[in-house]
Amino acid sequence: MKNLYVGNLAFSTTEQELRTLFETHGVVERVSIVTDPQTGRPRGFAFVEMTNPAEADKASAALTGTSLGGRALKVNAAKERVQ
Repeated sequence: MKNLYVGNLAFSTTEQELRTLFETHGVVERVSIVTDPQTGRPRGFAFVEMTNPAEADKASAALTGTSLGGRALKVNAAKERVQ
């Protein structure tokens, strides 16, 4: 498994749109758009978890800079969250 950070998302982007986009490069395990806890509105970034790390790397390279919802995506490996 490899978790990817996807930034610079349009606030109207849906989890299904991201899943469809990333599935062209491999198996997507989970898509999670991050929302503000108080307002429930999207914060403009998401995490996409892919089953195969090589496919995740391929997706990251292919999708960085591509346009989705009129915005250029920023895709890279997610950093581990420190608690």
